Amino acid sequence: MNNALGMPQTAVVLGGTSDIARSVMRALAARRMRHVVLAGRDEAGLEGAAKELKALGVASVETITWDVIDEEAHTALAQDVAGRMGQVDLVLVAVGVLGNQDVCESDPSATASVLSTNFTGLAAAMVAFAQILRSQGQGRLVVLSSVAGVRVRRSNFVYGASKAGLDAFAQGLAEALRPTGAGVTIVRPGWVATRMTAGRSPAPMATTPESVAADIIRGLERRADVVWSPASLKVLFAVLRLLPKSVWRLVPG
Repeated sequence: MNNALGMPQTAVVLGGTSDIARSVMRALAARRMRHVVLAGRDEAGLEGAAKELKALGVASVETITWDVIDEEAHTALAQDVAGRMGQVDLVLVAVGVLGNQDVCESDPSATASVLSTNFTGLAAAMVAFAQILRSQGQGRLVVLSSVAGVRVRRSNFVYGASKAGLDAFAQGLAEALRPTGAGVTIVRPGWVATRMTAGRSPAPMATTPESVAADIIRGLERRADVVWSPASLKVLFAVLRLLPKSVWRLVPG
């Protein structure tokens, strides 16, 4: 159950080594988060993230090795986490890979890997956790989408398409959960300086994991349906969506 300030006390992180997810958990640790489960593939990375949260005062931090593309594991994970916590206040969906656009355009397996990691595998996991939140009558899924999915560009259309699918799915799931007391918050960051973008030139309005985390916390406080990070991207993409295709092709990659 959320505390008196409306902040979650229990959380499961799908993608527990994500830079943005770790920043969010640090921020919530300062707001009396008491029980966290970190799930992901990188066992050593998960242990490092858990150690950090324990040092920040989170009373119970557990790690579970889990692969988003193993769709048969999602229901078991959701039920296991619910059993450990008693009640799940927050599910932070933070799995994502950028992929290599050039490789994806010639390798069907590479394309399938990006789509299954960023979209189809996560959609299946979200359904499993939505069942838990629905039965509780409370809780929130916070889904890390991207502005790359708002209008897909030629330069990264595989990644952008995966995020567009995830974003659309999260919108539909939000409507399905609305009568139940549970909710969904979709987060649309711009270019974020993380391990995933290391070595790439920053895009305009580039931001940091800490800034995205602060925007997410504000979104949780007001139970926002959508969080843009930075907020100015909402206005920018309202304009970019209207550009004719001939002009959109000229937007730098």
